[in-house]
Amino acid sequence: MAVRVVLRRAALLGVPATVAGASILRDSVDITVPLRPLLDALDPETAHTISLAAARVGLSPREHRSFRTATTATSGMPVARVLDSTVWGQRFSNPVGLAAGFDKDAVAVEPLLAMGFGFVEVGSVTPRPQPGNPRPRVFRLPSAGAIINRYGFNSGGVAAVEPRLAALRTGKGPAGIVGVNVGKNKDTPDDQAGADYAAAVTALAAHADYLVVNVSSPNTPGLRALQGKARLADVLTKVVAARDTALAHVPAADRPPVLVKIAPDLSRADKEDIAAVVELLHIDGMVISNTTISREGVGGLSGAPLRDAATALVAEMYDLTSGRVPIIGVGGVATGEDAYAKVRAGASLVAMYTALAYEGPSVVTRVKRGLADCLDRDGFKNVAEAVGADHRRS
Repeated sequence: MAVRVVLRRAALLGVPATVAGASILRDSVDITVPLRPLLDALDPETAHTISLAAARVGLSPREHRSFRTATTATSGMPVARVLDSTVWGQRFSNPVGLAAGFDKDAVAVEPLLAMGFGFVEVGSVTPRPQPGNPRPRVFRLPSAGAIINRYGFNSGGVAAVEPRLAALRTGKGPAGIVGVNVGKNKDTPDDQAGADYAAAVTALAAHADYLVVNVSSPNTPGLRALQGKARLADVLTKVVAARDTALAHVPAADRPPVLVKIAPDLSRADKEDIAAVVELLHIDGMVISNTTISREGVGGLSGAPLRDAATALVAEMYDLTSGRVPIIGVGGVATGEDAYAKVRAGASLVAMYTALAYEGPSVVTRVKRGLADCLDRDGFKNVAEAVGADHRRS
């Protein structure tokens, strides 16, 4: 009932709510202040549901058109030109994306891209529908700029998500890159996990610009054990085979790259094993990282407390793979400097979630402009020139 009431009032004002009660800007003017007390009274998951529902019916803002002509602070270079990136042979209008978990079931991909993201990663999508863990399962930590989630792969399943992704490919296609993150069902035994991931990939590969194998959520029992060398190799082998079989009619170079998403809470030996499997199987990329379990027993922690650990892991995995495997850096990205640090550490792309929850859609443009300014300030003409720069210091 609360969701319907808030959404109706938001619609009457022409604005939506956003995750965790943060505001949404429409045409660069914050007109949601009257709604904040009401939103703050709602639990974060309800606010999240409202945000997606609002976006789905066209109430979310589009990035202001002035960004198209924005220039950098130091030399006046066009921001769009600085941020334009090519990874896996695909053009990204900018390297700042929306991480998986925000739009789990692909209900609002186009409106989210229109906020200014260069890519949106949907999911995690499981083969069969599942409700996830009991509520409440999302908690704000505003003083820390963090969110704790215990979702547990709540998913509508591939049958619900597949037609939505297929619809995006009609006409001109989506206005940006769409990644698809897949997971296994909770009741699938660990020794059969590869079959679950393969089933999801078989159903969704044709509609993905890239695929992510999520073996690192802390909220599905036993899932992180799949990061072990033998189990990870088994899962990834099955996923690559499923993609290639499903897209046998597509030239190999045009099939969506396969990435693996890893946890920040790994031993050195774990990291070395993952790097070895990634290189042995020619996996196309890594997403670094998932949420942390540094606060034991509370769920997955995201946001500012994860930032430095995630950036350090980007640097370590970049080094372990000799910079040969593109990385999407995730965790605590809230400013252009945050994004730049991950790029210098070795990330070709970056993605955010928690910052959007707390600051609203305007944070997307701020991060992009800040990143472009950092690149220009340090003499880089584009993102690619800066990737892994910290590893090239004399």
